[in-house]
Amino acid sequence: MDTVDRRVAIAAARTGFLTSGSAVEGSVTDVVAASWRRSRTAGVDATTSQAAFHHDVDMQSRLVRCSQPIIDRLSEETADIPLSIALTDGKARVLTRVDTARTIGLMLDKVSFAPGFEYAEGGIGTNGVGTVFESGQPIQIVGPEHFHECLQPFSCSGAPVRDPLSGRIEGVLDISCLTEHSNPLMHSLVRAAAHEIERNLLIDRSHHQQALFETFVRVDARSRGAVMALGGTVTMANSFAHILLTPAEQQTVQDHARHLMSHQDRAVDELELSTGKIIRIRGTRLAAGHDVVGIVFEVTLIAEGIADRPAPAATEVALPPLTGEGGAPLSLAQLLTPSTLSGSGRSPLWQRACKDIASGLSRHEALLVMGETGTGKFSLVAEIYHRVNPGGRSLLFDAVNISRSSYTDAEVALEATAIPTLYIFRNIDQLSTEGVERLNTFLLAVADSDRPAFVAATLSDANIDSDLPFHDLLVHFQQAATVPALRHRTEDIPSLVAQVLTKISAKRDTRVSPAALRVICQYSWPHNIKQLEEALSAALLKRPVGEIQPQDLPGYCHDAARRQLTGMEAVERDAIIKALHDANGNRVQAAAALGIARSSLYRKLKSFGITTI
Repeated sequence: MDTVDRRVAIAAARTGFLTSGSAVEGSVTDVVAASWRRSRTAGVDATTSQAAFHHDVDMQSRLVRCSQPIIDRLSEETADIPLSIALTDGKARVLTRVDTARTIGLMLDKVSFAPGFEYAEGGIGTNGVGTVFESGQPIQIVGPEHFHECLQPFSCSGAPVRDPLSGRIEGVLDISCLTEHSNPLMHSLVRAAAHEIERNLLIDRSHHQQALFETFVRVDARSRGAVMALGGTVTMANSFAHILLTPAEQQTVQDHARHLMSHQDRAVDELELSTGKIIRIRGTRLAAGHDVVGIVFEVTLIAEGIADRPAPAATEVALPPLTGEGGAPLSLAQLLTPSTLSGSGRSPLWQRACKDIASGLSRHEALLVMGETGTGKFSLVAEIYHRVNPGGRSLLFDAVNISRSSYTDAEVALEATAIPTLYIFRNIDQLSTEGVERLNTFLLAVADSDRPAFVAATLSDANIDSDLPFHDLLVHFQQAATVPALRHRTEDIPSLVAQVLTKISAKRDTRVSPAALRVICQYSWPHNIKQLEEALSAALLKRPVGEIQPQDLPGYCHDAARRQLTGMEAVERDAIIKALHDANGNRVQAAAALGIARSSLYRKLKSFGITTI
């Protein structure tokens, strides 16, 4: 069958598929047929769906930097053919596009194949970018093989660009032209170019690790004490660090260093370890362009721990003296009992947050509590407050839903009672300009009032550097506290898991197996404690009593890739995990059940970071 006849046959098969939902066997390749089915399942309309545009695409990324020389050379070598060379990121969003002819560029602009637009299969159907992500292999989609009508005039050859160390698809290199200019050699050309980009990524990655290593060696040479370094999956420590810190202490210090690395370029900080040691960390963050390479830091011992000091209870934290009703001093047990989830924590970052909040409340200072969503900011403030003031009350005002009447209610409450009251304003970084003005009025009233009022506000630390209106309110606060992300307090996870299960299992006999706990500890928990509770609730639906196993946890818990998966990737990951569990870990049987090659299964396991089955 010649090229024209084949395209006519494919066009007929596509029309039949759109009508009936099934393709005639042999009319198209298995890859294209599977892509059509995914596109239909995802709800793609073959005539009206449009590519989504994203404003947050990083067009100066490491991938772009490593790709640019290859793309430039490729465009020069194909200058006599009207085609376009495009590169996408790991979410199928176009980063850059180079056209060898103005005509092809204008035609691609009309279908939004341009920087910033997303060409994932779930949004625009079968194409030379999205189908590469879904199939995990180089692909050529010609004319009517495209699911969407607007892409019919084009031939697209795409190849994945993989991280040479993790195997994860970092992006796709695509060559597009009109169908009449299509040539099988373009498929070979784009694959070769993608491999060259991967070599550049390896060299660049090696440079990053070399930079981290050289800095570590340089600091170690001039230091007389413990030196450590973190970068990606690499950790380094000199002999003094191994002598000074136990393995458990090193893990705690690494968690703390990652926290520092995510917030500032240079850092000097002190923390008390669970063994009683007090250390000082002095570190410098290393960067290459927009990418953070890692952090190298020195660790200095400030005070030794007590030799036979028992490990503190999960909720033990040294707090300043506080008093309750009648001025009677409150004991540590009264302040932080294990009755609720928020009071649990042995990690230095969590203890520091508790100390800062308790210190502010003891001095009657307005508190600004920062941290990621789901870390328990509100719960922690309210709990410690009620330990400080057992007879007090707390009122919550959510900034998103705040109204003028809400502030009026707060003002009435301020004047109407002599009971110590904590006013908590949640997510003040989401306040509008008008909302900021209203809250400012109330805070001024609190400052002028002789009533026993406490004030606290929470916000996402991601917005500290923004120009949002809430900055005008910061003059009212005297004490700040940062509640750490769950991934920065891994030593607390076992106790948190136990407390969450106690809370949600209604006194049933439930527990987590060691294997399941390892899965939980390896996951990054981007939504923190709230997400942990949701995951364990989902596990209890599968195993209401007894010991929770790894397969009972949601699929995302098995994802150690530390990246945000697309909706379709998440579905695929969950299907893979289920198939592996059904096959008792036999990957050959799992691949057969999924209808994919064993090599494809191994590649997907690596891409999704599935390590525990």
